[in-house]
Amino acid sequence: MDKYGLLGYPLGHSFSRGYFTEKFQKEGIDAQYLNFEIPSITEIESVLKENPELRGLNVTIPHKQQVIPFLQELSDEARAIGAVNVVRVTHTPNGIHLKGFNSDVIGFCRSIQPLLEPHHRKALILGCTGGASKAIRYGLETKLGLQVLGVSRKPAEGTITYQDITPELLQEYTIIVNCTPSGMFPHVDECPTLPYEALDSRHLLFDLIYNPEQTLFLKKGEEQGAKTKNGLEMLILQAIASWEFWNGAE
Repeated sequence: MDKYGLLGYPLGHSFSRGYFTEKFQKEGIDAQYLNFEIPSITEIESVLKENPELRGLNVTIPHKQQVIPFLQELSDEARAIGAVNVVRVTHTPNGIHLKGFNSDVIGFCRSIQPLLEPHHRKALILGCTGGASKAIRYGLETKLGLQVLGVSRKPAEGTITYQDITPELLQEYTIIVNCTPSGMFPHVDECPTLPYEALDSRHLLFDLIYNPEQTLFLKKGEEQGAKTKNGLEMLILQAIASWEFWNGAE
């Protein structure tokens, strides 16, 4: 039986495990999907050794960047983004060959693209230091041709802070993507600090969070007439891309 799994720490509820377990049952695929909750990425070597049937891995926080030194090959997109969330495991006569991919950018672009309108030219990324935010930036700039500005809590080169987000700035930046955990269950009463009253029907708010279905960030945007979307479809599209990568797609 082939094995697939998720590397991360902590894991808790795993969307990936539920999705692939259901897929395998529905499609009669002789495989199982496991959670590998490893505090240190160095434990990937034990995971591979103890699971010789392993054919592919998803990678989540905090290992999306830490896993790269353990790989023999990277896709062009994963190299450009500097983060990996899919690993294809190939068994060769010379040993195990690991190739890293990034399905975050695929899932995000395919999810947000149908919502884009001609006036959507500039985007703010809230929380711009993690592996997911790097994929979001790459997708917005390289794949969708938009201008991007990162927002972080602390001043950093090439970014602004939340205090710098004024109503005037939001007249230019009509896409806002939340890559922070603010508002994720159980902290459903939290949201990024923004002048929400400056939002209107021209704005598009995208939240990578999918639990709860409507975060306070999205609710506040919707109250001002903005278009909103959560991260559930992105997750599903990422999972579809993962399966394609594991089965030979490049």
